[in-house]
Amino acid sequence: MAAPLFAQDGALTLREAVAAALRDNRAVQGAEAGVRAADSRAGVARAGMLPKLNYSESATRSDNPVFVFSSLLTQHQFGPGNFNIGPLNRPGFLDDFQSSVTLDQPIYDGGQTRNAVKSAGLARQMAGEEERAARMQTIAAVARAYYGELLAAESLKTADQAVESAQADLTRAQAVRAAGMATDADVLSIRVHLAAMTEQRISRAADLDVARAALNDALGRPLDAAHRLTTALEPIESDGSDPAPLEKAAASDRPEARQARLAADLAGTQIDSARAALLPQVGFHGVFEADRQQFVERGGANWLGSIALRWNLFDGMADKARIAEAGQQAARAHANQERVDSAVRLEARQALAGLSAARQRIQVARAAVAEAEESLRITQNRYEAGMSNVTDLLRNETAALESRTRFLAAVHDQRVAAVMVELAAGRLTADSEVLR
Repeated sequence: MAAPLFAQDGALTLREAVAAALRDNRAVQGAEAGVRAADSRAGVARAGMLPKLNYSESATRSDNPVFVFSSLLTQHQFGPGNFNIGPLNRPGFLDDFQSSVTLDQPIYDGGQTRNAVKSAGLARQMAGEEERAARMQTIAAVARAYYGELLAAESLKTADQAVESAQADLTRAQAVRAAGMATDADVLSIRVHLAAMTEQRISRAADLDVARAALNDALGRPLDAAHRLTTALEPIESDGSDPAPLEKAAASDRPEARQARLAADLAGTQIDSARAALLPQVGFHGVFEADRQQFVERGGANWLGSIALRWNLFDGMADKARIAEAGQQAARAHANQERVDSAVRLEARQALAGLSAARQRIQVARAAVAEAEESLRITQNRYEAGMSNVTDLLRNETAALESRTRFLAAVHDQRVAAVMVELAAGRLTADSEVLR
């Protein structure tokens, strides 16, 4: 029995989310159907090498003199009396039940079937790359939605902490005012700050609801489906900042790059197919036929075998025009290949730069969080002792909240950037280490 994709209590890891999306995602299912269709087209192309065997059955009734004369011959029913001028010119009605089996086998077609098989194989590979691209894009979309919900949840926690801190500041300010070391203005300022923090908390709660629905949408589940994310939003160790290896991997392994190369090869095959039309074609044709006056008796059988050659000597220059068209399509495909190669290399460099920037931002933001929290602690103590004013207190409250928010955003960006690096390199799979 297949294991469940996530626990009964709704716990959902990132890998489980990816597995669920790959199973249910419509884009992936459509790409898989495209691969199966390409397999079928390849079978159709290969069938061009095999013989074609057909059976037919017909029943005819006529008094046409030529029909009657020839049918009597093929039925082996022709007799001396059939040479009489009267019946020969004005015969009576005759029935002919004809059964035939025909066999056609191409012997040489100038390489057209071979090129068709090669083209179908290249199209099958392109469909496979399209499926791989759909799977990679699905994985990346799920990862972005998953980390987006994690960021929204952590941001809501930060907003909760800010509200709690503001409430504590209000209590502290009221105590200081009662001691005669603060004014009503200080209390009112903190009340305004508390209201602002409460508004932020409301906004963060709404953001979390939207992020949760977005993840459910990526998973193909109802938007209100309950789940509990268990992959933590934590920094990861990332190594390597040299874009050259990543760009090389992108040019080699990205589905888009592979499709562009396959398209160029396919265009070259189309040139060969167009040139093959200038070569002769040789085929075998065989027929076995049975003709009867009645459906099961009074009949005869005959067979025929022939080998035919067909050579297109002139068709109004259409073949040369098709060859020229195929050549231009090949030039276009090669130009597109170069464009795609440059584009995927640029995307790889951008993804690596984003990962490196996120890593550095995490280092800066982590230090800023520690410093802001310590500064806030000192300011709160000084304010409670009447050694600091409310402006300093609120400024430090705001700085602490912003530093925590920047740190969470940097961690989120690093996790997403790590996925984008794997996507840019063309090696993102459901088992990729970045999804741990």
